[in-house]
Amino acid sequence: MRILGIALIVFCLAGCASRGSGLPPERALASAKIHTELAAAYFERKQYSIALQEVETALKANSDYAPAFNVRGLIHLTLREDQLAEEDFRHGLKLDSTDSITHNNYGWFLCQRGREIEAIPQFLEAVKNPLYATPEQALVNAGVCSTKIGKLADAEEYYQRALVRAPNLPDALYGMADVNFVKHDFAGAKSYFLKFSQLVTELTPVQLWLAVRIERKIGDRNSEQSYALQLQKRFPDSRETQLLLHGE
Repeated sequence: MRILGIALIVFCLAGCASRGSGLPPERALASAKIHTELAAAYFERKQYSIALQEVETALKANSDYAPAFNVRGLIHLTLREDQLAEEDFRHGLKLDSTDSITHNNYGWFLCQRGREIEAIPQFLEAVKNPLYATPEQALVNAGVCSTKIGKLADAEEYYQRALVRAPNLPDALYGMADVNFVKHDFAGAKSYFLKFSQLVTELTPVQLWLAVRIERKIGDRNSEQSYALQLQKRFPDSRETQLLLHGE
């Protein structure tokens, strides 16, 4: 499942002060914002060294520009430079404790590194901010993290809260299908998976494997074989295809 929430929205913080650049405050802030946006764009294009250079330029203009630390944290996360990533996320939140984007990204970093108990409060902190444009993303991430540690009731609550805000959010629908499958509510799992599959252009091996197992439990042999054929044909070397072929 593609996880939402690694947002690269960069915004101007009210009251940011200019430090270290010698530029007038307004020009320093504008420069920091522009170069942070450039860093985010290069990050999305996987040009990490250039992205890091842009962050450095942003911080030379304004060393207290919190979004720059968020973007640099994402770069370090991607490069698996964990200590540097955590330092940047934490420093960004020290500069602006209400920054929901950084709370969400820091939470995802923690969740990916097996620190789910620490991660979930970060997602919930992100949701608290009424100005956060995409709280459903943080809620989905909280659901994913809760599922990883077996807290299915919590995961279901977070996914449902996300669906209240965005009824056709694919990742929340998939999360509910996954949770219902684990809970042995196979009819519910199928219902959510069908809604999910209608909203995405292509299913991944993990998603197809869940569909195979749902239909197997439901007893719909035709649908099971259809999903199994797709999995084998499109992803012959995937782990999920091997599980299928070995009768898992």
